[in-house]
Amino acid sequence: MILRKLMSCIVLPLGLAAVAGCSIPERGPAVPPTDTTRALPLGIPNARFFADGDPKPMIDEALQSAQRERAAMVAAGGQVAAKPGGRPTHVYYLAISGGGDNGAFGAGLLTGWTEAGTRPEFKMVTGVSTGALIAPFAFLGPTYDPALREVYTTMTPAKVFRSRGLTAAVFDDAMADTGPLAELIAHYADQMMFEAIAREYLKGRLLLIGTTDLDAQRPVIWNIGAIAASGHPRALELFRQILRASAAIPGAFQPVMIDVEIGGQKYQEMHVDGGAIAQLFLYPPSINISTQRFQRSRTAYIIRNARLDPDYAESTRRTISIAGRAINTMLAASGYNDVLRTYFVSKRDDVDYNLAYIGSDFDPAPKAGEFDQAYMRALFDYGFQQAKAGREWHKTPPGLAHTAGK
Repeated sequence: MILRKLMSCIVLPLGLAAVAGCSIPERGPAVPPTDTTRALPLGIPNARFFADGDPKPMIDEALQSAQRERAAMVAAGGQVAAKPGGRPTHVYYLAISGGGDNGAFGAGLLTGWTEAGTRPEFKMVTGVSTGALIAPFAFLGPTYDPALREVYTTMTPAKVFRSRGLTAAVFDDAMADTGPLAELIAHYADQMMFEAIAREYLKGRLLLIGTTDLDAQRPVIWNIGAIAASGHPRALELFRQILRASAAIPGAFQPVMIDVEIGGQKYQEMHVDGGAIAQLFLYPPSINISTQRFQRSRTAYIIRNARLDPDYAESTRRTISIAGRAINTMLAASGYNDVLRTYFVSKRDDVDYNLAYIGSDFDPAPKAGEFDQAYMRALFDYGFQQAKAGREWHKTPPGLAHTAGK
């Protein structure tokens, strides 16, 4: 797998660093640590939020989205299933996690959910890593299911990355070049999709994508609808950069450098996979929506593109194997903790919680490698059948089921 290959390359002989004529990739100046929150990509003030920062900008954006929603409904003359003020009485949220090629599960689940005829329109969709790639399709609804199916059933390693030589561990910014992924993103995240996202944003809906600002070590939540609605000539380019950055596994896939300005001075931020901090998010725990002026009943759907039971494997007594296995274990534990966090935040805020994940009953043939097409097709079909049969949602994370009803 990618992680194992990365670990094997990190332990290259130290003497390699002395190879003459080699140099690491250059970058623009980093944002000064005191100015992190002042940096504005494309000068758009609500283009993003820091999940670990002041929650007020995100609360303001949520309140403004309610105003846009109300205005759009009044303009359309619609009062169906709405309060006298013109807002729906119930809203739905969707959070889609990372998971690499396991994103085929989430893609299959969404298309099967459409087939079942019970998939709602989401007020807010969030995504991280492979979940970020799925999120725009999920946000725009069932008409984008064919494209989503195509992406996750025809994926191959060649469509995602090009491997670099062993010296990339020392002299480059990643073990693989994700130029092919950039081309794939550009094909699907086109102007038509971008304009559709802008229209939905103006109706009061939110599409949020998570990345990690590696310089600042901070989680960033990108407000894709606001970027799309900005009209900036480079907004589509930024959208594509964000999608690529959210899936940039540190060390394995190259980071994405995002240009920002502060008072006319240009800087660059290094962004990588949002999963470096959180593999999924609904909204920051610092925001207690039960105390805000939203006053609606809410249902959250969480798609975890991974199994949540232990993945047993005999460990070889070798430094690289032990380190790789330990990192895999930490990532699995981090992903489970993210599931727990969204559960307890949902309970605190009286949000109906629903979780889907890859069950232990999924037993495919051994994978030939990362982005194995046969594996992804089998997983897509598994998610599709789970949703079509209505078996996908769990009210509590595994390990907490005994607390149900208490």
